[in-house]
Amino acid sequence: MSTTTTRDLASPAPAKASSAKPRRGLRGNSTFNFWLFTGPFLIGLMIFVYVPIGWSIWLSFFDARFTVTPDKFIGFDNYKYMLTNDDFIGSLGTFTVFAAFIVPTTWATSLGLALLVNRLRFMRAFFRSVFFLPTAVSYVAAALIWKMSIFSGVRFGLMNTVIGWFGVDNIAWLADPSPPWYWFVIVTLRIWIQSGFYMILFLAALQNIPAELYEAAAIDGAKPGWQTFRYITLPQLRATSTAVILLLIIAAYQAFDEFFNLLAKTTWGRPPLVELYYKALGTEQDYGAGSAGAVILTLLIVIVTLFQGKIMGFGRGDESK
Repeated sequence: MSTTTTRDLASPAPAKASSAKPRRGLRGNSTFNFWLFTGPFLIGLMIFVYVPIGWSIWLSFFDARFTVTPDKFIGFDNYKYMLTNDDFIGSLGTFTVFAAFIVPTTWATSLGLALLVNRLRFMRAFFRSVFFLPTAVSYVAAALIWKMSIFSGVRFGLMNTVIGWFGVDNIAWLADPSPPWYWFVIVTLRIWIQSGFYMILFLAALQNIPAELYEAAAIDGAKPGWQTFRYITLPQLRATSTAVILLLIIAAYQAFDEFFNLLAKTTWGRPPLVELYYKALGTEQDYGAGSAGAVILTLLIVIVTLFQGKIMGFGRGDESK
């Protein structure tokens, strides 16, 4: 006779222990998966970035004319030569002025475009794409368009046609007159290509500003427009502005493509990288002096960016503002 009670019949059967077992083998090894995905990138970074940097620093201490495997150690002679080279020093000075002009101009243009696009209530995606599209154009292609079509320097060039409507004579934009009109060509090209990318950064930052800040400002009597922009929008964009300015400074000193294609082999208006290109790969083939100049340029970029970051408060927390 069964002795099972009513309680025994009502009680649920105990749940079985999960039979799932931890995944074994290579697929379950997180360390292996990490190196599987990051390994190719790290190998490429080592081969194409860190090894050339180390090799360049090593070459800068040797007499490396027409060879990349020198055996004559000359210490800091290459650095002394580059620091007393008028062409190289002139390119550094010229492009310090260029960076001082192009950085705030591009920053203001990018921020202005971001503010305009952010205020749109229709076709925002369209205008965002239109302003960002020039970023996809290479500097070489853009330089050729500027040189052969817009600022060709002939009567049928677009810019000369426009100024001709106002009775202005043709201008040889890429020649070396006084004033040097080629700077206008280069600056407009840079602003056209760069502004869209930094506009996207500012636009993302603008969309992250809480709407409650503007509502509270309106309750306190702040007028929409300049007051709201100065006391709410601009402070909230401080971190993004600092990052944008750092990127613009680095990009200004690394300018090469547009100058090399617009100014050909002229001896004026050369940026530091073009000057180093002709020093190392021109008729002199002086890899030691070129490497020393590259190290000097790198140190200059580091000093300028650290100084700018110190002024803008880069890396400080909100509590230190």
